[in-house]
Amino acid sequence: MTQAAETGAPEETVFLTVPANPAYVSVLRTVTASLAARRDFTIEEIDDLRIAVDEASALLLPHAGSGESLSASFGGATNTLTIEVSVPLTAGDDTKPDEDGFAWMVLSALADTVTTDATGDRLVLTLTKARSARST
Repeated sequence: MTQAAETGAPEETVFLTVPANPAYVSVLRTVTASLAARRDFTIEEIDDLRIAVDEASALLLPHAGSGESLSASFGGATNTLTIEVSVPLTAGDDTKPDEDGFAWMVLSALADTVTTDATGDRLVLTLTKARSARST
């Protein structure tokens, strides 16, 4: 038995890279919705995650240079979805997304946790949402 199986975490992480262009954010939203549905999130939670990925992308895209890519990884335990969205840092850009703006406020309201970090050569925004408890 693998460690992922022992902890209840799915054994797969999905990676997706698209051009850093607002036209491709819909692909990230669609993948987010599909993976959240596979984890049995409610329709409302799926919508929250789709909007959160949209806001995360909106915060990161201004930091991407021309011809760069927007990357996302999707993972987490069976009852959570952790999404890391990132763009390459352009030379001299060590700024983080605006954490005082409206987009950040919306993102923070939709996800359980939101963090941002400039690690190595990428600007990474990580959000996590846990599936709500269901009565049986």
